[in-house]
Amino acid sequence: MRHARRRVVRRVTRLAAVGGLLLGGVMVTRAVASETPATTTAVPHTYAVKAGQTGADLVARLGSARTAGTWIGADGKPVVAVTDEQAAAEVRKAGAKAKVVGHSMDELKSAAKTLRSAPRVAGTAWSMDYRTNEVVVQGDSTVSASEWAAMTKVADGIGGFVRMERTEGTFTPRLNGAQPILSTGGRCSAGFNVTNGQSDFILTAGHCGPTGSTWFADTGGTNQLGRTVSQSFPGNDYSLVQYADGKAGDGAGVVFIGNGKGVQITGAGDPAIGQQVFRSGSTSGLRDGQVTGVNSTVNYPEGTVTGLIETNVCAEPGDSGGPMFSEGIALGITSGGSGDCTQGGTTFFQPVTKALSDLGMRLIVSNPAAAGGPSPAPSATSAQGSIAPGAASPGSAAAVEGAQGTPLLSRLTDTRNVGPGLLVVGGSLIALVAARYIRSEQDRKAYQRYYSTTWG
Repeated sequence: MRHARRRVVRRVTRLAAVGGLLLGGVMVTRAVASETPATTTAVPHTYAVKAGQTGADLVARLGSARTAGTWIGADGKPVVAVTDEQAAAEVRKAGAKAKVVGHSMDELKSAAKTLRSAPRVAGTAWSMDYRTNEVVVQGDSTVSASEWAAMTKVADGIGGFVRMERTEGTFTPRLNGAQPILSTGGRCSAGFNVTNGQSDFILTAGHCGPTGSTWFADTGGTNQLGRTVSQSFPGNDYSLVQYADGKAGDGAGVVFIGNGKGVQITGAGDPAIGQQVFRSGSTSGLRDGQVTGVNSTVNYPEGTVTGLIETNVCAEPGDSGGPMFSEGIALGITSGGSGDCTQGGTTFFQPVTKALSDLGMRLIVSNPAAAGGPSPAPSATSAQGSIAPGAASPGSAAAVEGAQGTPLLSRLTDTRNVGPGLLVVGGSLIALVAARYIRSEQDRKAYQRYYSTTWG
């Protein structure tokens, strides 16, 4: 009976070990197959960015006289506004959805140009709503009745595809009361870390402070972060803060979102209307919403800013300069808006791609090989922190321990890596060797007992 039990145990052990070898081999094969080659140079895209690019390619191919923008539908597929059935057929053939509209992109742009040429009214904003085929003009609570009447007259002269809307609150840059970068001119949120190859910088909002502003990470002014070396506001809304020692340090490709977590930034891109996005700010934390407009114009009290991204993500004073992203793709930096995170509102963002192009910078990312070559050592200083993220949960959130990034244990147990498979293979080999050794010892002892009676 005892020998039978031993045989059963040995067989079970061998079967488990062999099964472990097969399982480990499959895990290693899948991890290697899914790993991005080290030679890849393309900027990674999310599903939303890919859908948006499909629509953008169709718009570029068909031309602005036959199209009127593109957006992402509720089902996640690209939709293209077209002016004729032939163009609609081409869009459908390419795998996208088509919507026939009455006004082309040329007409929408002409309407926006007419609005820009009219007398400037602080507190107004307009953007192209591709989904309704309209130019939407908004006026906040500071716009007087006579000013609004004058704007309405201009809109009426353009045509019936200009929609006038009054909005609560005021369109202002979100500057006051932010942390964690502070200067004599105010306080703002840090955006993304960027580099020119020789020195590293914080990309933040231009209205946060003029060139020469000195920034600190503490209210006492003892921990100097750096100095603003370039600013564009109004017109655009971005600026560069050069790190005091020229280097950002470890973890700069991570945007912290609170509760010890961060988002690994892997590239930069332009959003599509309808895309879900996330914004992190030091006043209101992590918030999410959708892109509602692009190429938007806002008439702040300080001046006019054009080419902005419009969203329904809320923001509050102090969130200026904070990052907007989607699944690890950097999209914008917080400029301003109306409302708050209690009542909701409209928020505008400076596109990251435009700022990087104008400044001659590149984004510091968490995966340099996938983003087009190595970047200097990134940094996750306290200046990137944010408070409680609320209910939103972006898909690319990763655990962050201080500035060290993902812990070793997390990397080893991540099923996308080779580590787990190797651990299973190694454990199975040890089990096989151990089972073989135990069986040999048992056989030797049995042999010794059986023949010991004949030994002299």
